[in-house]
Amino acid sequence: MSVWLKSILLFFPLVLLNCSPYAQKPLAEHKLPKTLKESSGLALSPDGKRVWIIQDQGNPDKLYELDREGKLISDYKLSHAQNHDWEDLAQDEAGNLYIGDFGNNDNERKDLTIYKLTAPNGKKDKLKAQKITFEYPQQRKFPPKKEDLLFDAEAFFYRDGHFFIITKNRADPFTGKALIYKVPAQAGHHKAQLVGSFITCMDQHSCRITGADISPSGKQVALLGSGTLWLFSDFNGDDFTQGQLKIQYLQAPTQTEAVVFIDENTVLIADEENHKTGRKLYTYSLE
Repeated sequence: MSVWLKSILLFFPLVLLNCSPYAQKPLAEHKLPKTLKESSGLALSPDGKRVWIIQDQGNPDKLYELDREGKLISDYKLSHAQNHDWEDLAQDEAGNLYIGDFGNNDNERKDLTIYKLTAPNGKKDKLKAQKITFEYPQQRKFPPKKEDLLFDAEAFFYRDGHFFIITKNRADPFTGKALIYKVPAQAGHHKAQLVGSFITCMDQHSCRITGADISPSGKQVALLGSGTLWLFSDFNGDDFTQGQLKIQYLQAPTQTEAVVFIDENTVLIADEENHKTGRKLYTYSLE
């Protein structure tokens, strides 16, 4: 079967499902503040009552605090952290937050960074960030050839003292391949360890990974695409894609960019604003 025909067969089910009753409707949706047009990362406070949000390239070096209905509580300026291209938020068991500054559309960055910060306690002081840097050993050219543009990333999560970074495929022709890297959650510079890979699907608009999270129990991983969730469970070891896979399609008007688990059966998802639609915080059931 030709690559072209495979692409058609994989693409049309995504289109039909996202436009049909088979796509999951949100349990709730709330408009985000006008300042949050390009949400790129979500995290939930340990008590589950507050939401942390960041925005990507071209936006202020700020962390935003909202309630569960999307109303702004406060925002916090970060020191020692520049928004080169912030793409996701992760959180460890102690409640520390991590900002993934590893957006790399052109696959030419040599300054891939993760910022660690203590979650705000309500004070408006600047948040001081600690810096962790890393590189992909498999990338030898900056940028590589167009068929090897595999080193952008918009998704990661924290697990057992490490970050798991899932790359965003920009290869031409598009292959749907996402790489999974493991990086120690420790200060310093690290060589990321390639622990797995995953073929999402063959449509470049729907099948690029834009967000990720791990459930509170550590037993589920969610990867987010444009209107699609890939849910992995029953996995062992670092390569979670070797577990059971469930695909869930979502009704959302624009590019879905960030996901965080509320519990084992529910997630929050944020999308960006596009032509005055979107810019919302959605609650979806996974059941």
